[in-house]
Amino acid sequence: MLGLNRKDGTLLIIVALCVVLAPFALNPFPADSAMAQFNAGYPDLMQKFVIFGIFAIGFNILFGLTGYLSFGHAAFLGVGSYSCVWMFKLLGYNVLPGIALSIIVSGLFALAMGLLSLRRTGIYFSILTLAFAQMSFALAYSVLSNPKFNLTNGETGLQVYADDPQWFKIEGMPDLPHLFGLSMRATEKWQIGAWEFQFNAGYYLCAAFMLICFYLAIRIFRSPFGMMLRAVKSNQQRMNYTGLNPRPYTLAAFVISGMYAGLAGGLLSAVDPLAGAERMQWTASGEVVLMTILGGAGTLIGPVLGAGLIKYFEAIFSKINDNVLHGWFAFMPDGMEDFVVFLIHPFVGKGWHLTLGIVFMLVVIFLPGGLVEGGQKIGKRLTGRGKKAEDGTHRPETTPSAAE
Repeated sequence: MLGLNRKDGTLLIIVALCVVLAPFALNPFPADSAMAQFNAGYPDLMQKFVIFGIFAIGFNILFGLTGYLSFGHAAFLGVGSYSCVWMFKLLGYNVLPGIALSIIVSGLFALAMGLLSLRRTGIYFSILTLAFAQMSFALAYSVLSNPKFNLTNGETGLQVYADDPQWFKIEGMPDLPHLFGLSMRATEKWQIGAWEFQFNAGYYLCAAFMLICFYLAIRIFRSPFGMMLRAVKSNQQRMNYTGLNPRPYTLAAFVISGMYAGLAGGLLSAVDPLAGAERMQWTASGEVVLMTILGGAGTLIGPVLGAGLIKYFEAIFSKINDNVLHGWFAFMPDGMEDFVVFLIHPFVGKGWHLTLGIVFMLVVIFLPGGLVEGGQKIGKRLTGRGKKAEDGTHRPETTPSAAE
């Protein structure tokens, strides 16, 4: 199917079904129940799941396959966002030209950064990418917001104004980002009993791009090009001794990874037409590293899982305040209720990073391969494949699973 083997094809189908049915799967609790706090099936959050999934998939092509750890990928995310908004300002609100420009400009920017950064390896490469990203942030925040050639609008952020040219704007089209007239904010709501499900056009557009990116990532992982990238990660010095120059392969991986990040930035602007310099900060680069490691670096589905986990913590746990906690534990005696709230308070609300940090430490200590490794261990236990052969004979290793 589409050039994929049976396992990879099955994985792609499973991911596609999860994406399509996400509005149902992410709203397991009735809308009027106390547990509705943990529902994640609303458009803004679902869009972030798939957009940052794209960001993490692209980063994993560089880090997971070649072992090159970039701390500057947020620069491509920001460049993609600015490019998309500029297309809105110049041409009109149709999202496709903006997304296309985001991919092209971020690819060119990645090529320029890669030519310089890939002259070094290891920690020196990481520091170089971080330096480039911070310079990009400084340019976007101050230098390029000069009134004479205002490209980024500084701390206010780049957005569309009524006096922008929008040369190809068509009368009757939505005055918001749209796909040939279909507004990215168009949302269909279904009320089924006590549950409410929302189907958003912007989410499904981003999800379609995510599935395409996931399919391309599978093809890259299984291709001879992917094998060369693994060889770079395994032993670059030995690769040099064979007469093969690894630099073109690492540069290609860096550019592809940057284009994925640019696409993610363009989609962020497509669903919310505002581009700010904060998307280029070093914290955003660090976030995608966490996503990839949490899910499982070097695996296919891992970065998507990691992105979903972090964005879920950011959106759900950050909204749990003391009032919510007191509502949950109101059945307890007053002293006990206050004590329980006191214990939980540091881990939710503004302290959600503490909870995420604990989860990250547990994953790194007990599941170095990320959430994918955890899923594989559970699967082996359920199927009995994890048990040693009783007769002491050697069991041949199986082929990698589709998640790998």
